[in-house]
Amino acid sequence: MFGLKKSPLKPAKHITLNPVYPASSGSNPFENAPVGQNTSTNPFDDGQGEEKYSSYSYKTERNKYKNDFRDTGGVENQSVEELENYAVYKAEETTKSVNGCLKIAEEIREDATKTLVTLHQQGEQITRSHMVAADIDQDLSRGEKLLGSLGGIFSKTWKPKKTRPISGPVITGDNAVRKGGQLEEREKLGLTSAPKGRSTPRTLPPGPANALQKVELEKAKQDDGLADLSDLLGELKDMAVDMGSEIERHNKALGHLYDDVDELNVRVRGANQRGRRLLGK
Repeated sequence: MFGLKKSPLKPAKHITLNPVYPASSGSNPFENAPVGQNTSTNPFDDGQGEEKYSSYSYKTERNKYKNDFRDTGGVENQSVEELENYAVYKAEETTKSVNGCLKIAEEIREDATKTLVTLHQQGEQITRSHMVAADIDQDLSRGEKLLGSLGGIFSKTWKPKKTRPISGPVITGDNAVRKGGQLEEREKLGLTSAPKGRSTPRTLPPGPANALQKVELEKAKQDDGLADLSDLLGELKDMAVDMGSEIERHNKALGHLYDDVDELNVRVRGANQRGRRLLGK
């Protein structure tokens, strides 16, 4: 019923995917490739195989040093070169440990500095609160005089009950220095001078270096790190003493503030009672 028609598509030509290059033709692009150059035709090959292998070899050596040659017969069965590399590895690991301790001490110093500043601000807040209490005492004294003068000629004279005078904030020698300004405050807190930095890092002299020179260099780095750590610990000790002194001053200032506030509360209650009696008349 329907006639057969030829397909309009032309047959595909045969394509050779892997051409063979004659040995003497010189047309092989990989024939004269330099040694070490990546000649792989894999599009996903990035040419980093050698680097990965060298990194793997380095990690293997490090793991061998880390477990003290337990997997390779112990220290006694190692060559002199292996033992020299092992000594350098141990010296580098010790230097890293010292630097880690030094970093922790520096972080503690930063936190201690912030704590000192916070304690100082709290001390100023206590002083300001006590000064407000002293101002309330002056206003309350004027109010008590007015309440005592009211009531008429035949009324009984009223006198407020005062058990003790309001002393106000106690200014000690340290606080007097802080009143001078922000510069004196920072000098008292030890914040004006910049903290001592680390020692200048040591480096090997130019040229090839043997294992002994590397170990001596690491020992010098460790000595510098321990010296810096000793200085930091001394600073932390002084800062701890300053914190203790500041907290002790806070406790004394709060004790005086509580006494004055209690006295003011008693006098305010007496003034309120006097006012209610006058209004009741």
